[in-house]
Amino acid sequence: MTRSHRTHFKVNPRSATNMTTRQKKEKGGLSPVKLFGQLGAFIAIIVFLFVQLPGLGVEGSRMFGIFLAAILLWVTEAIPLSATAALVIFLEVLFVSNKALLPVGEEAPAYTSFFGALANPVIILFLGGFMLADGAAKYKVDRALSAVLLKPFLGKPRLTVMGVMLITALMSMFMSNTATTATMFAVMMPVIMALPEGGARTGIALSIPVAANVGGMGTPVGTPPNAIALGALQAAGISVTFLEWMLAAVPLMLIVLAVSWLFISWRYVPRDAKFEIDTSAKFDTSRNAKIFYVVAILTILLWMTESLHGISSNIVGFLPVVALMVTKVMGGDDLRALDWPVLWLVAGGIALGSGVGSTGLDAWLLGSIRWETIPTVLLILTLALVGWVTSNVISHSASANLLVPMGMGLAMTISTPAAQIAIVLALGCSLGMCLPISTPPNAIAYSTGTTPTREMVVVGVVVGVVGVLLLAFVAPLTWGPLGVI
Repeated sequence: MTRSHRTHFKVNPRSATNMTTRQKKEKGGLSPVKLFGQLGAFIAIIVFLFVQLPGLGVEGSRMFGIFLAAILLWVTEAIPLSATAALVIFLEVLFVSNKALLPVGEEAPAYTSFFGALANPVIILFLGGFMLADGAAKYKVDRALSAVLLKPFLGKPRLTVMGVMLITALMSMFMSNTATTATMFAVMMPVIMALPEGGARTGIALSIPVAANVGGMGTPVGTPPNAIALGALQAAGISVTFLEWMLAAVPLMLIVLAVSWLFISWRYVPRDAKFEIDTSAKFDTSRNAKIFYVVAILTILLWMTESLHGISSNIVGFLPVVALMVTKVMGGDDLRALDWPVLWLVAGGIALGSGVGSTGLDAWLLGSIRWETIPTVLLILTLALVGWVTSNVISHSASANLLVPMGMGLAMTISTPAAQIAIVLALGCSLGMCLPISTPPNAIAYSTGTTPTREMVVVGVVVGVVGVLLLAFVAPLTWGPLGVI
């Protein structure tokens, strides 16, 4: 990691690049890996424009080339992740849709189905979440809330770590993982740097990114993989409400969080450690701040009570956008500061899933294996493992964009509910946190110089393995009775 990563504590923590991409690499020429990604993607697109695969139509063959190109570009990060998403939509319209430049069949997908991904209801839901997160940072609600909530946990060191993790996870459910991590490090850095090297310093520094990553699992707006899974389900005509997602994810999130706290406390935090934390931050009492509080609380309440009033959480997601702009609580600069690259990334994933499904590519890729003969528990374990392993080495969003469309195709060939497969893949992707490059919160923690990679791997493996096992063997047992699947 370069020294430039320390700027995360000075710049806008809501930066879209912080949320979705790796940390910036050293300036210089194009690396061999990125060059391979660019050349491989170009070759894949060109070759499958003219080569038709056996058992697959013209549109499906071209979609296969686009799918390969997306894999190469997302894995190698040869171009920005959001740029790959935009390229996917463009190529689908250009070569696969009913407005393609080259001849296609009569059943080719409508070009509006690909452009429509940019205004998918899930995009609107995420836009509302970003507006709330942006407002929370603007009016310093995050800093004040963390200060207030930390007070009951002061005194005993391990209890303080529990408080830090609970507050981080709670904030991460409704804000970006990166913004939450940056906020909590801003609060905790004086405490961390006052501690001797190793031990408690490492433990409390690791507790923040772990809690941010795990907390994002809890709501549809917590992290992009959740939105990608919801978008794929909605495209298949399957509805999972905001509250239903929480019923599926929050119990798992809390158990994984508890295990993480127990392990971090046992391994790193001695009982006699002393933390001195500044909890003097106050809530803004200006007119605009009060309006923001009302809009934020109303939005969250409407999200969580969808089954009572019947208004879709996607529609509710547009409420804070309109209300905060009309009341001038948020302005044009705030709108421009939103995580637009994230929305492009999610839209690209939705469009990719639409193309894979509508061209028959999913059935073609999965048709060679008799999936119905594999026990459901083993299948779910495999999906969770694949999501976890993949998201440790490429971004969580890219992992979900690649895996969820395949999972939805798999759901068409077996009896396992599509909602179960999509949720398992999304949550599995969120468990990847073994390396500094696994997720932006990890990179922020690493950039402080207080979290050795070896310790990050140890904690990441423990949290990941426990999470995968719970996700495969325990969590799905509750989803049916709760009405999620």
